[in-house]
Amino acid sequence: MREHREGYLAHLKLERGLSATTVASYAIDLALFERYCRTRGIGAVSRVRPRLVRDFLQWLRTDRSPSTVARKLACLKGWFRFLVAQGVLQENPAGFIETPRLWRRLPQTLSEAEVTQLLQGPTADALGSRDLALLELLYGCGLRVSEAASLDVDHLNLDVGFVRCLGKGRKERLVPLGKPAQRALRRYLETVRPKLMGNCSQGHAVFVNRSGTRLTRQRIWQLIRHYAIKAHVPKRIGPHTLRHSFATHLLARGADLRTVQELLGHANITTTQRYTQVDRARLKRVHEQHHPRP
Repeated sequence: MREHREGYLAHLKLERGLSATTVASYAIDLALFERYCRTRGIGAVSRVRPRLVRDFLQWLRTDRSPSTVARKLACLKGWFRFLVAQGVLQENPAGFIETPRLWRRLPQTLSEAEVTQLLQGPTADALGSRDLALLELLYGCGLRVSEAASLDVDHLNLDVGFVRCLGKGRKERLVPLGKPAQRALRRYLETVRPKLMGNCSQGHAVFVNRSGTRLTRQRIWQLIRHYAIKAHVPKRIGPHTLRHSFATHLLARGADLRTVQELLGHANITTTQRYTQVDRARLKRVHEQHHPRP
């Protein structure tokens, strides 16, 4: 089973071009299923039956959210489809198991005032300048945290005002840089980053730590939570909250859906359409709060 698992992960990475983060998530899901199979005395993938997959999903439901269970089922379906195509299996043991319908949660966003509070958090010292540039970039361009963490210096064109980033599936897109993001990035790159890099002159990462090495996704999460607490933002936010806010604020100010889709790097416009639902929810709250006959 492990050999077939590794073959599928290599297929996802090399042939389908999925990101390292996505492949790692698939690896965790498949390893969990493999461990479950061992507890049932099953070590070969050819012995997996629909009943075993259903039992696995039922076991997951005891302490995992419906969305997590649905994601792991999707992972198994993809793996078994791959094994059928490779001739390892005759049929997909998860093929007729229906994915549960999920309530679609609206993404959490910040108000424009809360974004302003957040951006006022970094201090004027070296690390504060770096953090301000990071926050301005995440909110000003709607980047994913993985895109910001993997950003290299030659991906930025501050004179023209664009950032080139690699999204999911290594799809490249150009995103305009607003004036505040340009100013913050220029100040950081010219006066702060060289000091942080020290002797690591060959490094290409835009955002680095005190040792001159690339900031990790986990560290970026920690920084944003730190500044949210400092700004007294009453929400548990992360990098994706700034991405959600970027899209919602654009739509609220009149941007068209196709443009926002392009800026976010969404392959399907239905993914972008949920931000219109966020804005409608905001309008409903405003109406209820201020109309004399709500």
